[in-house]
This record gives sequence, structure tokens and C-alpha cells, in this order.
Amino acid sequence: MSLRIRLARAGAKKRPFYRIVVADGRAPRDGRFIEKLGTFNPLVPKDSAERIKLDTERVNHWLGVGAQPSDRVLRFLDAAGIRARPARNNPKKALPGKKAQERAKEREDAAAAVAASADAPMPEEAPADTRAEAEALAEPPAEEPAVEPVAEAAVDGPGEEEKTG
Repeated sequence: MSLRIRLARAGAKKRPFYRIVVADGRAPRDGRFIEKLGTFNPLVPKDSAERIKLDTERVNHWLGVGAQPSDRVLRFLDAAGIRARPARNNPKKALPGKKAQERAKEREDAAAAVAASADAPMPEEAPADTRAEAEALAEPPAEEPAVEPVAEAAVDGPGEEEKTG
């Protein structure tokens, strides 16, 4: 029988509370356990003494018998000075996946091509109309003053404005 020191969830929905228990490795997470060793309340501030409570004598007993702590419980035991937790290092964890790296490289290549074409001067042997179009696109358009069309009154004949029908 493999013994585990692990968390068993209790508490209401969206209000977690955990018991630190010794259980058979095959037992369900919240199911049967052998002994309760303490509690963990993640809703309490980290600097509070009420956050983690452990019976260190019983924890040492079960570790001596051969119980293996879970990763989270091992963090608690390391903070309490009961058992050291080895440092982990995964430098590739934050790297994007293979396809995301390919997409990023394609975006960089496309951006470099656009920048290279915008910075390259037009060759002198290019046709004059192409050079003129490129220069016109490069220069900001000169703003022309807005001219409003003058509305001319159409008169059919004398006295037409005075008729009301």
C-alpha cells in the first residue's frame, strides 16, 4: 500500500478549504483517508498563522513510515522546515509552441520585406510615371481649401417667388 500525504478538498462552492491527510494512493481525492494531519485555507492571507496548520509530530511519523507528500504538501513541509523541496527548472516552459514560433517568424519576414521595399530608393531607369506615382505616395497630399459651390436661384419669370399655391 503506497501512502500519500495530500490535500482533500472540503468547503463550499468557490470557498475552498483543504484537509492535509494521509491516504492510500488509490483512494479518491476527497474519499477515505487514514489520518488528518492538518488544514490549509487558501482564502486566508499568506502571512496569517491560520492559513496552514500542521501536526508536525504526526507528519514526521508518517514520513518515517514511508508516506510520500504531494507537490503542494511538499511546499508546505519545506516552508515549515520539515523536509527540503528540490528546486525545479524548466527553461522551455514559457516558450511558445512550434506552430506559434513558425507564425511569428513568418510575420517577422513579412515585416522585414515591407520595410526593405519602403526604404529602397526607386531606380533611375524606372519609367517616369512609376517614379512620379511613388513620389506622390511618399509625399503627404497638399490640402486644398474647401470650395463650396454657389447655389444659383432659378427664376422662371418675374414674380414667380411670390406665388404660393
